[in-house]
Amino acid sequence: MSDRIANAQLRGKVMTAEEAAQFVNHGDKVGISGFTGAGYPKALPTAIAERAKEAHAKGDEYMIDLFTGASTAPDCDGVLAEADALRFRTPYQSDPILRKKINEGITLYADYHLSESGLYVEQGFFGQMNVAIVEAVRIKEDGSIVPSSSVGNNVEYLDNAEKIIIEVNSWQSENLEGMHDIYRINRLPNRQPIPITAPEQRIGSTAIDIDLNKVVAVVETNAPDRNAPFAPVDEVSKQIAGHFLDFLEGEVAAGRLSYDGYIMQSGVGNVPNAVMAGLLDSKFENIKAYTEVIQDGMVDLIDAGKMTVASATSFSLSPEYAEKMNENAHKYRESIILRPQQISNHPEVVRRLGLIATNGLIEADIYGNVNSTNVSGSRMMNGVGGSADFTRNGFVSSFITPSVAKGGAISAIVPFASHIDHTEQDVKVIITEYGYADLRGLAPRQRVEKIIALAHPDYRPLLEEYYDRALKIAQEKSIMQTPHDLATAFSFHQRFLETGSMK
Repeated sequence: MSDRIANAQLRGKVMTAEEAAQFVNHGDKVGISGFTGAGYPKALPTAIAERAKEAHAKGDEYMIDLFTGASTAPDCDGVLAEADALRFRTPYQSDPILRKKINEGITLYADYHLSESGLYVEQGFFGQMNVAIVEAVRIKEDGSIVPSSSVGNNVEYLDNAEKIIIEVNSWQSENLEGMHDIYRINRLPNRQPIPITAPEQRIGSTAIDIDLNKVVAVVETNAPDRNAPFAPVDEVSKQIAGHFLDFLEGEVAAGRLSYDGYIMQSGVGNVPNAVMAGLLDSKFENIKAYTEVIQDGMVDLIDAGKMTVASATSFSLSPEYAEKMNENAHKYRESIILRPQQISNHPEVVRRLGLIATNGLIEADIYGNVNSTNVSGSRMMNGVGGSADFTRNGFVSSFITPSVAKGGAISAIVPFASHIDHTEQDVKVIITEYGYADLRGLAPRQRVEKIIALAHPDYRPLLEEYYDRALKIAQEKSIMQTPHDLATAFSFHQRFLETGSMK
């Protein structure tokens, strides 16, 4: 038995994943740890999936409702989806098998802002939470849990579930202990201001206290997180990063930012990682992050002395950097803080700190509305995640994207976004490899020229043609605020569905 289980009462609950899975019944609402492929349970999902397969083979029903922090991994979301074990899923996912099940209508999916998902559980919007399955670095003598590489919604699931299953993963470095900052927000209507005025502030404890009487099983594992490598930085990503830095320099020149006062939030992916690589050679120093995830680029900034603190709820690292984190967690816990996502994404704190937020998109329209979730309006990709938490409340809300996808068949700039997650009121800056459009202070018609200039040259004439047609209709009918030709507003999407290309 692992020496990571220091509580005598819980040492008596150690069992196999297959045995523990018997506590998860058909129809249960199950909250698990995990955020962007970090800190999710490694053994129970497969054991639950096997239970589902056995039940289905007998003609019995077996499906659960699954709640997470955000995305997990193929050996979690993937195996459960493949076994048709998921009736309902929230709040964010990225697994291709699960995505297929959602779009086929087999799994119901509710897309919620990450800052709100834990609150919804607390308030009972989904009904009673039956089981919480949480990965830990270790269980302390008093029975409290030291989380692993993410915190996510762990606190809410542990507090509200009837039963608790703990996976103690010896792959995770014990030196992660001390990196976490666990703070509980009082339940409504007794909430108080969150006492964070700077990203480096710690306001809670390093472990999660739990009701030991709710623990029904402890499972030992030794398995890595899902750590996907980042793609090499290509020329387009470098150009986008360059334009983003140009924008930051403009903010310095305007007196709205200083070289030692940049507090950042960054979405996940290759392009945001390229932006952080660009910061290494920039004039910016003493960079701070108050964000969702710690990526490779932030680790590089910390190593270079460019970033002094990174506050998040999870890691999202490549295999190489995950190993580096495990080996040097004792060092990185001095500058990295992992918080519950109700804190890392909380609008109150985001607004107070004055973040410059940077996220990706699927498409933006010529007026600045952004679609982050649905391809052609109805095919779910991943979900809104925490992008809106930061977009709505950040000091500057920027979106970065290559101008085209699928070899040029899809334009990231369209006449009218086929689904809108971030409205024109919240989107301040859009950046592609062709430059950046600062939309602040502009009326809708003033934004059009700037946004079309960001499109790939193959699509600019089509966008200009659409706007000219929409403008003519608007002038004839005296409806000039946001000119649209509704008969052809989705012509790009219709053409793509019919021919496989928006051109």
